[in-house]
Amino acid sequence: MKVKLLISSLLLGTAILALAKGDPVLMTINGKDIKLSEFEYLYHKNNQQQIEKETLEQYVERFVLYKQKVAEAEAAGIDTTQAFIKEFEGYQKDLAAPFMTEDTTYLWHFINEAYDRYKKEINIDHFMLPLGETEAETQANLNRMDSIRSCILAGEDWATLANTYSSDPSKQRNKGHYGFVTSGMFPYDFENILYSTPVGEISKPFKTQFGVHMIRVNETRDRNDVHARHILKLFPRDREVTEADKALCKAQIDSIYNLLLAGADFEELAKKESQDGSARRGGDLGWFGRGRMVQPFEDIAFNLADGAISEPFETQFGYHIIKKEGHGCPALSNMRNAIETSINRDERAKLIRDHRLNDLKAKCNYRLNPELDAFLTNALETNGKLDSIFVNQYVKGSRMPLFTYGKNQTATIQDMAPVLNPKTLIPDIKKAKELLLSKVDEVAENKLAEYNGREAVKNNPEYRNLLNEYKDGMMLFEISNRRVWKAASKDSIGLEQYYQAHRANYTWDEPHFKGIILSAKNDSILNLVKADVQQMATDSLTEALHKKYGNDIRMERMVVKKGENPYADYLAFNVGEKPERKNYPEFIILQGGVINQPEEMADVRGAVTSDYQDVLEQRWKEELAQKYPAKINKKVLKKVK
Repeated sequence: MKVKLLISSLLLGTAILALAKGDPVLMTINGKDIKLSEFEYLYHKNNQQQIEKETLEQYVERFVLYKQKVAEAEAAGIDTTQAFIKEFEGYQKDLAAPFMTEDTTYLWHFINEAYDRYKKEINIDHFMLPLGETEAETQANLNRMDSIRSCILAGEDWATLANTYSSDPSKQRNKGHYGFVTSGMFPYDFENILYSTPVGEISKPFKTQFGVHMIRVNETRDRNDVHARHILKLFPRDREVTEADKALCKAQIDSIYNLLLAGADFEELAKKESQDGSARRGGDLGWFGRGRMVQPFEDIAFNLADGAISEPFETQFGYHIIKKEGHGCPALSNMRNAIETSINRDERAKLIRDHRLNDLKAKCNYRLNPELDAFLTNALETNGKLDSIFVNQYVKGSRMPLFTYGKNQTATIQDMAPVLNPKTLIPDIKKAKELLLSKVDEVAENKLAEYNGREAVKNNPEYRNLLNEYKDGMMLFEISNRRVWKAASKDSIGLEQYYQAHRANYTWDEPHFKGIILSAKNDSILNLVKADVQQMATDSLTEALHKKYGNDIRMERMVVKKGENPYADYLAFNVGEKPERKNYPEFIILQGGVINQPEEMADVRGAVTSDYQDVLEQRWKEELAQKYPAKINKKVLKKVK
């Protein structure tokens, strides 16, 4: 064993020496080596972002300070806090995603399949019988459907039989005739039969989660959708619509139509005038097919020429104007998001997940524990059922391996605890074991994806440098906040002393309004406030008013020059029109007035704080240089490209 360890150590040492030659240490700060590759990565990234390029010497000085601050953050234990670790793990996962090789071939198979199907509409008849409560009852209904199919093939009328025997609720209005349908309207297993049944033929009976089905394909046609925009003026929604309401909407839409005839931009008018949710998109409704819109909206949209604008027309919602952008079948790029959303909602998502999991199992050398089945059977039989006692005793308390993977990695039964509901109660031993075994794949999916991701990126220099940059950046922000930014704003004594020592630096070029502006919900409240102000003590005025009037008033303390606040402009500087504030329309100057120069530090707090931060930054910089001196390898520095 010792000989093996010695040989392994020698081999590892040789590998490290070989790597070191290709990526030498550029500098050491606080005992931590910084490689040439990391420095070059940040140096080139910095130069790409700078308008005026820094010299190498200038950047080295800034880089050293950056790493000294990181060293200080590490010494403060910032990277060991739970909040930091949780945030960094999130960054790590997001940053790893682009570097992880993921086979999307199977996903694209479904995307392309859905798009190819979407381009074709199919005219069908549909017959449905319910699922049975047992497998035997379901099979009986499949057999019954097969008999109905034979009757139809023999010449009996589909509509008559559907009206009599079909359990489809829509038969009352369509007698089993659906008309033209397309991809995305039905469950995936139903859709597979729909698109594989030839024109003029009747499918064999099949089942879905909703029932037992049979379809007849009557004809197919190429899809012909419409891409349109519209402007809508709505009828009142909270009461019965009167003729006066309609006349008002008609006058408004006619006015908009006249602007369009005069050359106004449809998209801009839709943003300003339309009362539909599509207004923010310039009235864009995207692509839609037959059966998606109310009449006469649908017919008008489909009958317009591309680029044409309709005259105003009425629907149950109000008055519309349509602009037809185009027709045909939308490109896959326009459909992809909707298709992926549909895929993620049905059984295709599980097919993709299972495919990826099987691929991960092969990549990660996944091996299920062959003793697991027997262990679960014995544990369930001993406990009598799957319940909270079983979870606590046989799951949370067990080190039994679930599976092995990767390089000597093992997942145990304990890893199933987070994916099990502790309140689950299943008395049936067979069903309980099926559930537990299904959870093994859930654990495997998480463990293998995490392992595969680590393996895919751990030797990737770009990822490693990016991850280090994020980690150092997070620590740099927190330590700088503690030592400079937050420290300056909290140090009221230091700020005041700095202001008094440099007071001559803080002057204004023009007068400012300094005071409190009070706004009221109406003039009655404002008059009451004015009367109270005459009787209340000045030193506790704002507190007393807030206590008495609550949300009926608002008070804003400010120090602003002309042009920075419309209320101060109107009240203090006597410029501009009276500002409109919907909820607090009435306002007065409660306290204060126009001053020519700052009276106290608070009047210029922002500027003083910024300058004081610079002072703290310089003090900290000198402290860091003494505490964490940098040892730079000049020979390696010359290798920087």
